[in-house]
Formats: sequence, C-alpha cells, structure tokens
Amino acid sequence: MLPEPSQGYSTLNIAANAASSSSSASFKVEQAEEAVTAESGESSLSFCEICVDRKESDQMFTIQSCGHVFCNECISKHVAARLEYNVHGIRCPAVNCGRAIEFDSCRSFMPKDVLEKWDEMLCDAMVDASQKFYCPFKDCSAMLVRDSDEVIRESECPVCRRLFCARCHVPWHPGVDCEELLRLNQDERGREDLMLRELAKAKSWNRCPRCKYYVEKNQGCIHMTCRCGFQFCYACGEPWSSTHGGCQQT
Repeated sequence: MLPEPSQGYSTLNIAANAASSSSSASFKVEQAEEAVTAESGESSLSFCEICVDRKESDQMFTIQSCGHVFCNECISKHVAARLEYNVHGIRCPAVNCGRAIEFDSCRSFMPKDVLEKWDEMLCDAMVDASQKFYCPFKDCSAMLVRDSDEVIRESECPVCRRLFCARCHVPWHPGVDCEELLRLNQDERGREDLMLRELAKAKSWNRCPRCKYYVEKNQGCIHMTCRCGFQFCYACGEPWSSTHGGCQQT
C-alpha cells in the first residue's frame, strides 16, 4: 500500500495540468478576439466599383435612390464629366441602374466649382426656353430671364453692365431699328458702323448702291458720281441714265 504523500503528489500533478489547460484556453480566446478585431477592422472598408479600391466609410457615398456605394472622389469625377456634356440630371453610374443622384446629397464633399456649375445648370433647366436668352457680349454670355411681357428694347445686362437690345438680343443699336439691323451684313453691325449710320441719318447722307460708301451732296444736282466710279441718282438711289433727269423723289 502506497504511503499517503503519493496521493498529494497526484493532486499537485492534476492541478498543474489544469492550470496549463486554462492558460492554453486563455491564449486561444485572446487569439480569437484578435481575429475578430481584425475582421471588424476589415469590414469597415467599402469597395468602390469605379476605381476598384477599398476605402474608409467616411470616404464613401451612398446614392439614396438606389443604395449603390461609390467613393466620394469617383462620384465627383462622374458628376463633373456629365456636366461637361451639358447633362444636369445626373444618374447612378452602376450598370443598368440610372437612378437619380440628388444635388443636395453631394454638398459635403463635392468640389465647389462642380457644385456651382451643377447648380447653374439645374436653374437653367427650370426656366422655360421661351423666357431665357443670353447676354450678346461674348466675354459675358450670362443667362438672362425675361420676367415681364412689357415690350422693352434698351436693356442692361446685370452682370457686365453693358446695354443690349432686349428685342433682337444684340448689342444696343441706337438710331437703327431692329428690322433695319437685320438687313445689314454681319460686318456692318459693329459699334462704329452703327454710330456712322446714326450720323448719316442725321445728316441725310445716302449710300452708293454699288460699294455702300456714304456720299454727301452739299451742292449741285442729284447726279452723283461715287469714288468707285458708279453714277447714281442721289434722290432715289437708282443708277444714273440719260433719261433719269426728272426723278420724282426730288
């Protein structure tokens, strides 16, 4: 029969084995927790189908109308590209989707210049085509809206502060009515040309029917010879002939 102390030795051995098992189990639990933490960290990243990259959730944008998720940078580039084609109704870039992207939902991350252009195009689309026109000066071209049915000719662009004709939408042409202006060639519609026409009208000058040069009759008869050599009647503008002496418009 074994002495009593051998039982105590057996008890210590069991206790040691139990302690070792407990330590091993604790280590495995810690490993599992680290794995869960790693997996949790990975799951906070979202995948963008445009740039094929994973980014943090605060760099991602969810389209409210369809739920598709893209990164802020790619959506900004998508909107800017569509605006270049004068498309104001921006759609989801996902294949076979086409749901609308709301302007207000992009304010927090969209570049300022893209937002301003988008906003301008949305406002433009809301105005009836028959009520809008553009400043005729090429270095301005601001969109203007006709807000009254009142007939107005002389108007001022609120952006560049230059005068234009609100009836025919060209730079202001004092002394020349719209119908007469439309009959002029493009190279005769400049500011200096219109000022000359106004002066010619005030001085009662006539134009040579051939070269269109202004001619003034300060004395003599109505038989005029222009510097280009063309002879015409100063009263009616018809070519001069031997039988034209008695013009009825004198």
